[in-house]
Amino acid sequence: MKATRILVVEDDAAIRQGLVDALASEGYAPESAADGVEAIRMFSPERFGLVLLDIMMPGRNGYDVCRAIRKTSDTTPILMLTAKSEEIDKVVGFELGADDYLTKPFGIRELLARVAALLRRARGAPAGNACPAEARPGVFRFADADVREKEFTAILGRKQHRLSAREMTLIRMFRANPNEVLSRDLLLDAAWGIHYAGTTRTLDQHMAQLRKKVEKNPANPAWLKTAHGIGYRYAPPPDDHGSRRKGP
Repeated sequence: MKATRILVVEDDAAIRQGLVDALASEGYAPESAADGVEAIRMFSPERFGLVLLDIMMPGRNGYDVCRAIRKTSDTTPILMLTAKSEEIDKVVGFELGADDYLTKPFGIRELLARVAALLRRARGAPAGNACPAEARPGVFRFADADVREKEFTAILGRKQHRLSAREMTLIRMFRANPNEVLSRDLLLDAAWGIHYAGTTRTLDQHMAQLRKKVEKNPANPAWLKTAHGIGYRYAPPPDDHGSRRKGP
């Protein structure tokens, strides 16, 4: 089986080499870029299966690179690396299309677990038994949007939004369990993997972004409901034929 190529974008030479060595030891085929300009030049969706992307770089920063990648690839997983921990920085990254976020300093084992989980999501493999694969990929209604599963897009009104692999996993979870309250831990296990060591706030940030893509009024959602202190519930509209009705 051909090793997955991973693009490592990091301006610190020591950190960059450490990441390359760690990925290579796990059987991946890492290539590296020392700045954002080089990363944009090197990237193509056919060449790389995942991107490790530092945010704070001179010249073209990680946000610029993320934006450029998303112009050519909707589905290549992007794991952002940063010394920043402020919530607004994470939200900006997610809005630009990042799939996950890891704050420095971090452990190599956690990094490798995140990489493996993102690659599973990108390949369409479920993280566990809680989220079975869709029997028939295609186009379906979810909340107020038409979701094109193969294209990882949601069409809401006249706008088309890109869906990350993680957002698609959440959508599948909700469609497979309509009207049921799904705990934050269950959703994190399904979309982030059982080894995820972050906080539930990450899920809340993703849900806020998902609502913007599938709800007409994300500030007052009609379909993706918050179950305070527990998690979230999807109350499907009548024309969501892919969901099984459960309960009242």
